[in-house]
Amino acid sequence: MDEDRLKRHDLSDAEWARLEPLLPGHPRQGHRWNDHRLVIDGIFFRTRTGCPWRDLPGHFGNWKTVYNRHRRWSGDGTWEMILGRLRAGCDKAAGPAWTVAADATVVRAHQHAAGARREPPADVDPARLAPAALSPPARPRGVRRMTRTGRRWAGPGAG
Repeated sequence: MDEDRLKRHDLSDAEWARLEPLLPGHPRQGHRWNDHRLVIDGIFFRTRTGCPWRDLPGHFGNWKTVYNRHRRWSGDGTWEMILGRLRAGCDKAAGPAWTVAADATVVRAHQHAAGARREPPADVDPARLAPAALSPPARPRGVRRMTRTGRRWAGPGAG
């Protein structure tokens, strides 16, 4: 596969200059982490393509390094901290409520995803795994709708 085609979605130098100061430093103990830029490009590639972690191209480094960094940063709130700092001042009209949304119609789980664990992983704070509060429905239950012909559909409890 052509290397230039794989790198077209990698972080540009301007994007990296803005993102680099927001990343956590190297740990005091143990060996230094692999290059953050390479690992983040690997995370973005995997997120964009939806490929399994083990199928990451080799130029992103070891797939397990990319997976572990993504999992660690997802569990300890690093990604939320980075997003919060990046979006500061982006949309002053919306204020702190501005966020990125995913359309649930395109989110799909694999057939083997049904056998999930019964308890949360030990290394992730259980409060971080709590379900998010949903917004109220656009149309309250029990409100009748009109059809194209002008007839009303029967709402709940209509006889």
